[in-house]
Amino acid sequence: MKRIVTIILAMMMCQLVLAQERRMTAEEVLAEMDSPTFVPTVKVGKVLHEGDSIQYMEMNNVYVYPQLTFKNKKQAESYMRLVKNVKKVLPIAKEARQILIETTELLETLPDDKAKEEHIKRVEADIFKTYKPKMKKLTYSQGKLLIKLIDRECHSSSYDMIKAFMGPIRAGFWQVFAWGFGASLKKGYDAQGVDRLTERVVLMVEAGQI
Repeated sequence: MKRIVTIILAMMMCQLVLAQERRMTAEEVLAEMDSPTFVPTVKVGKVLHEGDSIQYMEMNNVYVYPQLTFKNKKQAESYMRLVKNVKKVLPIAKEARQILIETTELLETLPDDKAKEEHIKRVEADIFKTYKPKMKKLTYSQGKLLIKLIDRECHSSSYDMIKAFMGPIRAGFWQVFAWGFGASLKKGYDAQGVDRLTERVVLMVEAGQI
């Protein structure tokens, strides 16, 4: 099952060597930020209370944070770039998680190892077809962010996933490859620490607030 996420990660790491940072104008960044990745949803229903029908409404969580202050224009541009990058790669990380869940559930219903292996190969082929074009379009910083967000969604570091399926030698190879370009497959996602600003952006993007 972990092979599914491994394939996505492997393709992504191959693209890091070719990816170059593409600079965007402030207007382009703001245009990206105006297009929410996740649209807020509203659920309306009714409950019966002491003989009366009462209508209720359920909405997304709304997150309230202190207003950010930036020391200079460079910091502000860095934050806008983070928002843009989260919107770009968060859906991919969530898709990876969903593929992992669905594949795991289906494999449990298959009769033997041969049937499971055949199904995994079909899923692998579909992933290559679907995600390789997406990986090619990622910038260097987006690729690094995707590594962290896959860890956030799947609750396991990229290195541990590759090691579990491909073994420590291959995991070590990919780690050295990533390290050569300033990334690390061993680094987990720290929502309360170094990644707290990213977590703030992720939560607000998920809620459709930005």
